[in-house]
Amino acid sequence: MLGPLAVTLYTVFMMFNYVDRLVGDPLKEHYRIDTPGIGIVILFVSLTLLGLVGQTIIVKPFTAFTRKLLKRLPLLNVIYTSINDLFTAFVGKEKKFTVPVRVCMDKENNLWRIGFITEKKLDEFGMKGMVAVYFPFSYSINGEMIMVPEDSVILIDQSPAEVMKFVISGGVTKLNSHDSN
Repeated sequence: MLGPLAVTLYTVFMMFNYVDRLVGDPLKEHYRIDTPGIGIVILFVSLTLLGLVGQTIIVKPFTAFTRKLLKRLPLLNVIYTSINDLFTAFVGKEKKFTVPVRVCMDKENNLWRIGFITEKKLDEFGMKGMVAVYFPFSYSINGEMIMVPEDSVILIDQSPAEVMKFVISGGVTKLNSHDSN
């Protein structure tokens, strides 16, 4: 426990020291400014300003142009919006994979799959009493969505992130056990 912590702290210290010298040494040489940590502060401010300028001057016009282009190309628009929705479901503000479940796919052989409920009502498809469950594939960002009877879904009492790691890793990552204290 102490060894990995010491190595981690030493590595972080060396990285900060390197960056501080990278920016701070020229300041000391040319302007006679010798303040420990000034290189880190200048680098942080510079990167923040660069990110702000990049977002406002470069990214916004490019995004607007891309959206206009996609509106004119319907097939690309469908592909783009589907992929965009998938990515925002994983990492966006509106995370969609928040209800982990297990579903028995073959009762005779007792085969189960782990997935996430993405839609609780499918009445608009004429599938009353059914839910949409997304089953991610291991070692991939792919998966499949299957409509299953609501009563065949069993909720998993684990964090969605832990369950997703378990599925994506092919079961190699262990789930953290819940303490009832």
